Parts: sequence; C-alpha cells; structure tokens
Amino acid sequence: MIRESLLPEFDQEMANTRKVLERVPEDKLSWKPHEKSFTPGRLAGHVANLIHWTEATLEQDFFDLAPPGAPAYAPPEPKSRREILEAFEKNMKRARSLIEQTTDDDFMKPWSLLRGGQKMFTMPRIVVLRNFVMNHEIHHRAQLIVYLRLNNIPVPGLYGPSADEK
Repeated sequence: MIRESLLPEFDQEMANTRKVLERVPEDKLSWKPHEKSFTPGRLAGHVANLIHWTEATLEQDFFDLAPPGAPAYAPPEPKSRREILEAFEKNMKRARSLIEQTTDDDFMKPWSLLRGGQKMFTMPRIVVLRNFVMNHEIHHRAQLIVYLRLNNIPVPGLYGPSADEK
C-alpha cells in the first residue's frame, strides 16, 4: 500500500524538520539575508504550515490560491519559535492521520491547483503530496538551514551528523 511506503519517509522528514525549526533563533525572526528573501520567521512559518497542504490535497479535489471574488490565500506569520513549533506539530499530526487513512485508490485520484479559477496543474494526489507538499517543505527547510549557518547557529544533522555535530 502507498501509505505504508510513505509513512516511514514522512516520519523521518518531519523529525528532521522539527530539528531545524527548534533552532530558529527567536531574536532573528525579522532578519533578512537579502531584500528579496523571506525573514527567518516567515520562512519557518511557511515550513511549519506547508504540511497543512496535506489536508487540502487529500480532502479536496482542488485548491484555488486566489479564488475569484474572495481573498487570496495568505499563510500565517508566526511571532515566536513556540508559535512555529505549535503550528508544525498540529499540522504534522493531522497530516499523518490523513495519510494513515488514505487508500491507494484515493491517492491516485486527480487533484488540481488553481489561481483565480485557472488551472495551474492537475496530478494524482500522491504526486502532489510527495512533490508539492513534502519536497516543497524539504526545499524550504534547506533554505532555513542556510539562514542558520549565516547566523552562526549550529546546524542539526539530518541524514547523519552535520559539520557542527561531528
């Protein structure tokens, strides 16, 4: 079953994500490495909330980022590391529960991302979950690791020890 192969990876990646989020410096939430970059607070909030997309992916047939006649999707901006970790834990537990309940047939159903009513893409839900949710989160987690390094904060080991944890 798909969920049986997905859950061990999900658990490992969520544990790694938690390690990184735990290191986000409370006193640097508004720092920016570049004018076009997110702040660590906003980026960590994005990482903490990306896994929430599991809910939209597995419980809906589509999601519109900017539905016609309604406000566009706006991710929450956390104000503290505690808020970031609480959002992550809540979203991660809900996502895991949904994955545990999803059948192979449901993982293969199509799902679409829209913007302003216009379809951006349609893929099987499992592809959306792996690519748009999990890989997307891993990508932004890596950006957050660079922010840690730029601020001389020890980087946690994720797939073995880091240079800071030899």
